[in-house]
Amino acid sequence: MIEKELKTTIQIFDDINELPLSIQNLMKSAFEARDNAYAPYSKFKVGAALILDTGEVVTGNNQENASFPSGLCAERTAIYAAGANYPKAIIKAMAISATSEKHDVLEPIAPCGACRQAIAEYEQKQEQPIEIYFTGTAGKVIKVDALLDILPLAFNNKFL
Repeated sequence: MIEKELKTTIQIFDDINELPLSIQNLMKSAFEARDNAYAPYSKFKVGAALILDTGEVVTGNNQENASFPSGLCAERTAIYAAGANYPKAIIKAMAISATSEKHDVLEPIAPCGACRQAIAEYEQKQEQPIEIYFTGTAGKVIKVDALLDILPLAFNNKFL
């Protein structure tokens, strides 16, 4: 038997003002996207913003549907929009913010498993990691240097 230890390093910032200005602006784009989310059922709104190597910012937000499996998360909305509209661009960073109409979201909200897998696909496609910053409504921000920091042993095309 071989035993391996998986380690993850995250950075925690007290608020967005500790981030580089370019990431503060990206986070503000995620806030705007979040505020425009369509979440009439869960009342849980998420916004995501990507910065591409071209300088272009692409946003997305969660889109719910009465047929629940038909909805889509903010992160996948943004990353698929970037892939469709800027297929050759490199995604440098992603900012994510969440809020709820039911309760305060005081802790940073990480991407769900399906979104992690979609982001992993784009890291593999572009052969380059994507920095990910996530927060709740406001307050602490967590940063990971690559998706694989929060999804070790990700499924990828090598298994196909």
